[in-house]
Amino acid sequence: MAEHDGRDGPWFDETYRRCYPAVVRYGYRRLYDLEAAHELAQEVFVVTWRRRRDVPPNVLPWLYAVARRLLANEWRARRAAPDIVATQPDELWVAEPSDLVAAVIDMNAALATLSEADREVLRLIGWEELTVSEAATVLGCSRLAASTRLWRARKRLAAALGSGSAADRRTAHARKTEVEFHA
Repeated sequence: MAEHDGRDGPWFDETYRRCYPAVVRYGYRRLYDLEAAHELAQEVFVVTWRRRRDVPPNVLPWLYAVARRLLANEWRARRAAPDIVATQPDELWVAEPSDLVAAVIDMNAALATLSEADREVLRLIGWEELTVSEAATVLGCSRLAASTRLWRARKRLAAALGSGSAADRRTAHARKTEVEFHA
């Protein structure tokens, strides 16, 4: 086998050990299914091994970009096969939520009113704790474009959180989710 600039078994093992949990969390926050998130992470690392010469030193944003593309491919396949139905976690919809749970539900409902592009940039910065430069790597755009997208997404999220009542947003979110996942 040809030399891969030190990208051999020990490099891969260390990358896997360090980054696998973060890739699983990335997948779980998008799939709401731990088993599916683990499967996604495994696919990401298969790609990582095959393309190990292409992996930059700051590996985590690159791994997220691979995961994002794999998810996009899966979602396109699901649209082509309408009998496959994704689900949202039932535990988010509780009868009498505490203030914290209500805030999370309100945030999810407000996020659901945004475009997928807005949600993704917000998730990369907020959930994945990437810098704007790292998010730009995942999104495949410049740092300036990612910064602009983030600013606009935050503005739209603030507007969504400020408009209407929390109950209205939860109802709209439930309807949108039902339409998206059962279409």
